[in-house]
Amino acid sequence: MGEKLIAGLQLMVFGMGMVYVFLIIMIYCMKLMSKIIEPIAAKQKAAADAAKSTAKPAASGNDAALAAAAVAAVAAKRN
Repeated sequence: MGEKLIAGLQLMVFGMGMVYVFLIIMIYCMKLMSKIIEPIAAKQKAAADAAKSTAKPAASGNDAALAAAAVAAVAAKRN
Protein backbone atom coordinates (compact mmCIF):
# COMPACT_ATOMS: atom_id res chain seq x y z
CA MET A 1 0.00 0.00 0.00
CA GLY A 2 2.89 2.35 0.68
CA GLU A 3 4.13 2.05 -2.89
CA LYS A 4 0.73 3.04 -4.27
CA LEU A 5 0.59 6.05 -1.97
CA ILE A 6 4.05 7.20 -3.06
CA ALA A 7 3.13 6.66 -6.72
CA GLY A 8 -0.07 8.65 -6.23
CA LEU A 9 1.82 11.51 -4.59
CA GLN A 10 4.40 11.51 -7.38
CA LEU A 11 1.65 11.62 -9.98
CA MET A 12 -0.07 14.47 -8.11
CA VAL A 13 3.15 16.51 -7.90
CA PHE A 14 3.91 15.84 -11.57
CA GLY A 15 0.39 16.89 -12.60
CA MET A 16 0.46 20.06 -10.51
CA GLY A 17 3.90 20.90 -11.88
CA MET A 18 2.66 20.51 -15.45
CA VAL A 19 -0.28 22.82 -14.74
CA TYR A 20 2.08 25.39 -13.21
CA VAL A 21 4.44 25.24 -16.21
CA PHE A 22 1.50 25.56 -18.61
CA LEU A 23 0.17 28.62 -16.77
CA ILE A 24 3.60 30.29 -16.80
CA ILE A 25 3.93 29.66 -20.55
CA MET A 26 0.40 30.98 -21.13
CA ILE A 27 1.12 34.19 -19.18
CA TYR A 28 4.26 34.87 -21.22
CA CYS A 29 2.42 34.16 -24.48
CA MET A 30 -0.33 36.59 -23.49
CA LYS A 31 2.22 39.30 -22.66
CA LEU A 32 3.94 38.72 -26.00
CA MET A 33 0.64 38.91 -27.90
CA SER A 34 -0.22 42.11 -26.05
CA LYS A 35 3.05 43.72 -27.14
CA ILE A 36 2.52 42.56 -30.73
CA ILE A 37 -1.11 43.71 -30.95
CA GLU A 38 -0.70 47.05 -29.13
CA PRO A 39 0.62 49.01 -32.17
CA ILE A 40 -2.09 47.53 -34.41
CA ALA A 41 -4.80 48.49 -31.93
CA ALA A 42 -3.39 52.01 -31.67
CA LYS A 43 -3.52 52.40 -35.46
CA GLN A 44 -7.12 51.17 -35.57
CA LYS A 45 -8.13 53.49 -32.74
CA ALA A 46 -6.53 56.45 -34.50
CA ALA A 47 -8.34 55.54 -37.73
CA ALA A 48 -11.65 55.21 -35.88
CA ASP A 49 -11.14 58.56 -34.16
CA ALA A 50 -10.32 60.20 -37.50
CA ALA A 51 -13.44 58.69 -39.07
CA LYS A 52 -15.55 59.94 -36.17
CA SER A 53 -14.24 63.48 -36.43
CA THR A 54 -14.90 63.66 -40.19
CA ALA A 55 -18.36 62.06 -40.03
CA LYS A 56 -21.42 64.27 -40.21
CA PRO A 57 -23.31 64.72 -36.97
CA ALA A 58 -26.72 63.13 -36.77
CA ALA A 59 -29.69 65.20 -37.86
CA SER A 60 -30.47 67.23 -34.78
CA GLY A 61 -32.85 69.76 -36.27
CA ASN A 62 -35.69 69.90 -33.82
CA ASP A 63 -35.31 67.45 -30.97
CA ALA A 64 -38.42 68.75 -29.21
CA ALA A 65 -40.56 67.98 -32.26
CA LEU A 66 -39.12 64.46 -32.50
CA ALA A 67 -39.76 63.84 -28.81
CA ALA A 68 -43.33 65.10 -29.15
CA ALA A 69 -43.89 62.83 -32.15
CA ALA A 70 -42.56 59.84 -30.22
CA VAL A 71 -44.79 60.59 -27.24
CA ALA A 72 -47.80 60.99 -29.53
CA ALA A 73 -47.05 57.67 -31.24
CA VAL A 74 -46.80 55.84 -27.93
CA ALA A 75 -50.03 57.45 -26.70
CA ALA A 76 -51.83 56.51 -29.93
CA LYS A 77 -50.60 52.91 -29.67
CA ARG A 78 -51.84 52.60 -26.08
CA ASN A 79 -55.33 53.88 -26.97
